[in-house]
Amino acid sequence: MSPLNRILGIAGLVLLVVGALLGFRSVSAAGVDCGSAFQPARGITPMACDGALSNTSTLTMVVMSAGVLCLIAALAIKVLRDRSDEKVDA
Repeated sequence: MSPLNRILGIAGLVLLVVGALLGFRSVSAAGVDCGSAFQPARGITPMACDGALSNTSTLTMVVMSAGVLCLIAALAIKVLRDRSDEKVDA
């Protein structure tokens, strides 16, 4: 496993965890608790919550998507290196 794989893998896992934490973080708007991106507050919430929850949801998805992309890149590099090593050995 190369250092690049380790860095991408660790960065991907960190981004996934940070994204999950952002998703569970409680958001408030105009002094009202709006809940979190993963679990909005029950009942009718003020319209101010719509923007706050939307922004939090977008940020959560961007961070988690970046984490997934890092993990995919680490896996792709590993597969490509393994294939190139097989060709050299043959």
